[in-house]
Amino acid sequence: MFRSPDPFKGQKYESIKKDCIKRGQPFVDPEFQPNNKSLFYSKVDSDIEWKRPGELCKVPRLVVEGVTTDDLNQGELGNVWFVTACTSLAHLPKLWQKVVPNHKEQDWGPESEYAGIFHFHFWRYGCWVDVVVDDLLPTKNGKLVFCHSKNKNEFWSALLEKAYAKLYGDYETLKTGYPADALVDFTGGVAEKLDLMQYGVRQNEDDKMEFFEELLDASENSSLIIATISCPQSDVGQSGRQGLMKGYGYGVTAVKKISVNKGLQAATGSGTLLMLRLNNPWGTQEWTGAWSDQSEEWKNLSEAEKKKLGLTFQNEGEFWMCLGDFIHYFENVDMCHFVNTSFFSLKKTWYESLMPGEWTQGARGSPQNRSGGAFHNKDSFLNNPQFVFDIKEDTDTAMISLEQDDKRADKKIGGEHLQIGFHIMKVEENRKYRVHIPGEKCAETDFKQSRNIYGKYVLRRGRYVIIPSTYNPGSVGKFLLRLYTGANSSSKELTKEGPERSCCICIKQPQIVLTITIIKARDLEKRDKDKSPGEPNPYVEIKCEGETVKAPIKKNTAVPEWGTMATFYLKKPDTPIIVDIFNHKTLLDEFIGQATIPDLGTMEGEEKEYDLFGKSKKEKKEGTKYPGSLRVRLQSSYDLTDL
Repeated sequence: MFRSPDPFKGQKYESIKKDCIKRGQPFVDPEFQPNNKSLFYSKVDSDIEWKRPGELCKVPRLVVEGVTTDDLNQGELGNVWFVTACTSLAHLPKLWQKVVPNHKEQDWGPESEYAGIFHFHFWRYGCWVDVVVDDLLPTKNGKLVFCHSKNKNEFWSALLEKAYAKLYGDYETLKTGYPADALVDFTGGVAEKLDLMQYGVRQNEDDKMEFFEELLDASENSSLIIATISCPQSDVGQSGRQGLMKGYGYGVTAVKKISVNKGLQAATGSGTLLMLRLNNPWGTQEWTGAWSDQSEEWKNLSEAEKKKLGLTFQNEGEFWMCLGDFIHYFENVDMCHFVNTSFFSLKKTWYESLMPGEWTQGARGSPQNRSGGAFHNKDSFLNNPQFVFDIKEDTDTAMISLEQDDKRADKKIGGEHLQIGFHIMKVEENRKYRVHIPGEKCAETDFKQSRNIYGKYVLRRGRYVIIPSTYNPGSVGKFLLRLYTGANSSSKELTKEGPERSCCICIKQPQIVLTITIIKARDLEKRDKDKSPGEPNPYVEIKCEGETVKAPIKKNTAVPEWGTMATFYLKKPDTPIIVDIFNHKTLLDEFIGQATIPDLGTMEGEEKEYDLFGKSKKEKKEGTKYPGSLRVRLQSSYDLTDL
């Protein structure tokens, strides 16, 4: 169900506007006043005058002749990243209209009463916020100082930038940033940042194709993709190789894998074309390499052939590149993915989990100490927040985004983003308390001083724990963990260290914690009378004090290997654990052996092998042995928070 955006700083657009109209005075924002404090945190500029659009032109409008991708100039602030995000936003009108709500009602003109107030929607930390601003804009000599539209009568970009500056405290804070972060704020999407220098795509052909397929999938799912050439801040806007501009963002508007028929292969030079269409919103230099406007590649194709191949243009300023050139010339790719969570859609849908958390510093061993640093900090890593989730299919894709609370608003006091990352480990199938011994590592990210970290993984059936962390122990801050899976993952934060002890003396307390790992079985045989061909399809059920944990079916094998783990908090340590092995069949599964495990193992863990027996009263009495054996690992402790 859609929830209305929360009013930023408690300011409600409709009520403020009505009050201004009633008083006959245009809005002046008390929360973002027209003074130097709203402009800069490190300097003073006394030449700036704050003026309303009506003082800058005769007929101000929010939008003139529609929103286009080449509308904008960055102004003196030089926040190319923000302007790049705005041009990408303009590429998808529905998203633009989400950020600029009811733009016709807000506009100057007959459909709206002017009150000097505008509002914009941003996604912040798991929810949408509504930010109101007045229309007093920074100017010098009667001209806008910062981001503005090329048409002097159009003001949507200048007002959007002012609302964004208010969100972060001042304009100067917007000087540096990443397009992907702004796109997340505009859309609520999931950001992914790729450094092609580290990604391996320039050296390895398989990595190159994997990268192209990722781009193709992102494009087909309407993700916003931006490519840039890294450079020092002083070189932003300088001419680079083949007409590309350093530091400027180029939007990727199409990705195509084209099979070329034999008749055109001589003209294209290849049987398969891996092509990307880019948008140059800057209106300066143009790409001059292969597939540029005057290149031989275009001259060899007729207009009909171009159309047949799908090499067409949608907007002014677009150009095509082959994948090889794209990887060679660009260094960074920012993507903003839109994850479909609507189950009324024909496209693949995802289950979404939003889990806020916080790295906190407290006394060693206390619940308030939740900042243990990266994995190499062996003594403290597991102090970090922990989140459990299940993969309920044989395999499923999990998309994970870790986003820290943005520190840019604190730059005036030296605030910077923390180095963050996350670690995924496979744990026991019935894990319900915090992990105290690291499980099997399934994936981990690099640690980056970035607002967000993204990963996409294919995981097998089972239970997992995500541990988001800062690189250094003791760093503090809030974060939001977003998890997307193909099936409901039953995700939640693990907060308790172990089972709580009851005050009631009549309730028996857990005495030992024990983890059993079902390693493998051997020499299993079917029990069915008709002896159908093939080996059994075995699975196990672990039973302990009324709790049952199942291991997955292994198909057509008499020597299955599982690696399935379960942890139990034993109230009756003398009662053995029972492991039943079954053969999965179409109509009715059959029992093929039972292992009785009376041992507890040690804190370090030990492996043991047990013969299989029947489970009926008669078989138990007679000690009827079944074919096969089961090998397990047992680990236990009298301290319930050791495992």
